[in-house]
Order: sequence, then structure tokens, then C-alpha cells
Amino acid sequence: MAEQGIYFGTSSWKYPGWLGAIYSQDRYETRGAFSKKKFDEHCLEEYAETFPTVCGDFAFYQFPSPPFWARLFGALPSSFQLALKVPEEITVVRWPGHARYGTRAGTDNTHFLSVDLLKTLFLRRLAPYADRVAVLIFEFGTFAKRDFPDPDAFLERLAPFLGALPEGFRYAVEIRNPEYLTPEYLSLLNAHGVAHVLNAWTRMPELGAQIELPGVLDAGFTVVRALLTKGRGYEDAVQSFEPYDRIQQPNPAVRSALVQVARQALTRKAPAFLYVNNRLEGHSPGTIEAVTEQLVPEP
Repeated sequence: MAEQGIYFGTSSWKYPGWLGAIYSQDRYETRGAFSKKKFDEHCLEEYAETFPTVCGDFAFYQFPSPPFWARLFGALPSSFQLALKVPEEITVVRWPGHARYGTRAGTDNTHFLSVDLLKTLFLRRLAPYADRVAVLIFEFGTFAKRDFPDPDAFLERLAPFLGALPEGFRYAVEIRNPEYLTPEYLSLLNAHGVAHVLNAWTRMPELGAQIELPGVLDAGFTVVRALLTKGRGYEDAVQSFEPYDRIQQPNPAVRSALVQVARQALTRKAPAFLYVNNRLEGHSPGTIEAVTEQLVPEP
């Protein structure tokens, strides 16, 4: 599939529940016992033996250093494509009221949509590996009315930001406000060659409905993140599905949408990056296997 431009991968990869399916336990043993430290440090190398891409959530919480990027890409095949969420320093309009944000909790983010910060601490460090970056994703959490009273107010802030993005990377925007999914939003993204992330998430329209929106696939590439079943909360999915070692609740609608996106990408001859989260069905490798079985004809 990857040779045809259809890249299937998972959201993150450090899951011991995949031992025996994707990972071999003996590769991570120290003195005969499983080493979580060794697993966390090296399992991506084994992951890349099965999948051609992965979506890295880790970058959302930091600006990784140049040595970090060198080690990461140095351990992976040159053909492996890494999708990355852009640091929240760029996409959070107001810091959440969580203890881990310290004195910033609840305050306005002065770096919201700062192109200069993005270029300096993120894009320049990634530039040597640009051909190995599948897409950079700007994930925006759900905005409150006090942040943006209507979708147009958000687009007014987003438009100059997208216009100032440097060339050299694919960019995509993921929104969590269903009311923002307007023709004006898609028109703005298309004007800058930016993709809308087709996202299966608790409060967003079903993937099948998003696919049918006029212009939603016009960026020249497609990005899908199958994260949650509609109506299901993240914490509920975590409690229900850990340790993510098997499929527990198949989602036929999302599977069908993934097949549809892949087939349309093949017809358009445009690359597609499709990422599945464990919290969708309980075991993202199994979900991907079920979807690709519908795409690959039997011999």
C-alpha cells in the first residue's frame, strides 16, 4: 500500500499490549526479564518493520532538540514517514487549568499561532529530515465561545498564520469544534494547500459525513486520524480498552470510511496518511489489518 502512496500507521507506538502481535518480547529482555525502559527506547525500530508511518503525539508537549531528532531519524529506515503534532505552544489559545501547566494554567497563550516560534524551535530543527516527515498537524482543542465567538473569528486568526507558513512540509489542521467545519474553513485551507484532518472523535461528525463535504479532499494529500468512536469519551475508552492487546468493539462505520479514503486516494493518485488510535476499537494494529484486508485483493 505504501508503494502506492497509501500509508497506514498508528497513533503512537509504545504499547506493551502489542507484544506478540507487533513486538517480540525477547528483543526487550534484560537478564531474562522484560525491560520497559529498553522497550520504550527501541520499540519504534521494530514497529518500522511492519508499518511505513506513525503519528507522533510526543511533539505536542515539547520542542524536541536537534540531537533528539538526529537520534530518532537515525534509528529509522529512510523510507519511514513520521507525522507529527505541532507543539501546543503554537495551537493552544488559553492554557488549560491543569496542574502540570503551573503558573500558566488558565492564562492566555502569548505564542498562539506564532509563526516565528514555529520556525525557530520546530521547523528549522526538522528541516534536515523534511522528506521523511509525512505531515505536520496543527491540532486545535475545542474552543470556547469566549475564545472565538464564531467560526469566522477563528478563521481571521488562522488565515495570516497559514499564509506565513514556509514551504517544505505538508501541513494539516485538526479541529474539535464541529461548527467550524464550514465551506469557508475548507476554502481557506485549500487556498494554502493545507489539508483538513478527517478525524473520528467524540464530538465531530462521523468520518463518512466529513468525506462527503465539498473540497475536503482537495489539498493534494489526505490525512485521517481515527481516534474515538463518536459519543465516547477518551477516559472511558482508556479504561475499557487497556492494555490494547485485542479488538474489543469493532467500528464498521470508521472502517468503511478508511477504506473509502484509501480508494479515493488511489484513484486521485494523491498520498494518504491514515492513523488509527487504540482507543477506537481497542487494538489499532488489528483495526488496520481489518481495513487493509478490504483493500488488498485476494491472490
